[in-house]
Amino acid sequence: MVKLGRTIKLRLYPDTNQAEQFLTMSQEYQRLANVVSQWIFDHEFQLSWLKINHHLYKIFRQESPLNSQMVQSVFRTVVARYKTVQEQMKQHPYCYKNEEHKWIQVPRDLNWLVKPIQFRRPQADLVRHSNYSFVEGMQQISITTLGKRTKLGFTDKGFEKYFTEDWKLGTAKLVHTQGKWFLHIGITKESSDFNPKDSPQIVGIDRGLRFLATIFDSEGKALFFEGKKILLRRKKFLEIRRQLQSKGTKSAKKKLKRLAQRENRWMTDVNHWLAKTLVTRYGSHTLFVLEDLTNVTFNTDDLPKSLRNSHRSWSFFQLESFLTYKAQAIQSTVVKVNPAFTSQRCPKCGLVEKTNRHHETHEYWCAQCQYRCNDDRLGAMNIEMLGQEWLSGVKKPKIKKLTTVG
Repeated sequence: MVKLGRTIKLRLYPDTNQAEQFLTMSQEYQRLANVVSQWIFDHEFQLSWLKINHHLYKIFRQESPLNSQMVQSVFRTVVARYKTVQEQMKQHPYCYKNEEHKWIQVPRDLNWLVKPIQFRRPQADLVRHSNYSFVEGMQQISITTLGKRTKLGFTDKGFEKYFTEDWKLGTAKLVHTQGKWFLHIGITKESSDFNPKDSPQIVGIDRGLRFLATIFDSEGKALFFEGKKILLRRKKFLEIRRQLQSKGTKSAKKKLKRLAQRENRWMTDVNHWLAKTLVTRYGSHTLFVLEDLTNVTFNTDDLPKSLRNSHRSWSFFQLESFLTYKAQAIQSTVVKVNPAFTSQRCPKCGLVEKTNRHHETHEYWCAQCQYRCNDDRLGAMNIEMLGQEWLSGVKKPKIKKLTTVG
């Protein structure tokens, strides 16, 4: 069995008084979270929940209007944030410890190593039943505020099925954005796991720029997802961003923030659509095979200069994440394979030769066996073959990963 996870987002409709209560509570939660973060930083990143609770619980209960359950929630929230960024830190190429075991050479995006993590937005994590619950036949929701609970209406548009199926509701996050209140609820469900002995179909997926994804399955069928429109729209976002950055005004900075949010929502929609299309087309008991793109960059020589920036910002890893959890929900799975030579290896005779790929014509032509095909299709074919090897348990000699695909 595998545990599936989702997050559902409910729109809340508080009146003026309830909105003030939510804001006051979330600001107090934010304040305590920053106090805990400072304590963790001052005590050499001590992440023991018991020790944090021992030193801070009584102080918080005496000076804060948050109830006992929410104080404990603050501890869990801060510890979870530190553990998340520490996992990210382990994979960062510019972070390491010196002889005194102090982290040095810290890049800007990991500056929490030299100062505590800051919780910059009001927030509150709510425990099911203790801090929130559904009442009156799921028509209203009851939420804890400072000293009391309050009932209000909500909408679950797009998430109705998660209340009728066998999903378990967990901790929720109260979120205030653009003048609206939302409740993001984490939900889980037990599901049958992928079984490699069920003779699954294999689908090789080659991610790129000219084609967002090129698919080759175990039946020998290929599928192309055009990426030109994606690149052109990213170019427009880039042009607008440069214009606003050149102005440098306060108004321009606000517009830049809204632009980034709109671009991220669009990217997320595209990746959700692509992942959903794949799992719908191939269904259950499918092995989706992707290249492991960690520390890999794409060759952009065959792209116009105006579009070469796109490979730095497109969220290939978001697509991987969406496909993984969508596949798990239908008893399928995603595996990652070594990307070395997938664009250079002939799928017929096995010859690896870089010059066999012709970027200018987007064609692969094997000099040994004369096999010819589209170069993007070739990559997907080789990835599908690596999926076959993974499924059969065949172990190939390790090949050093290349730093450039293509």
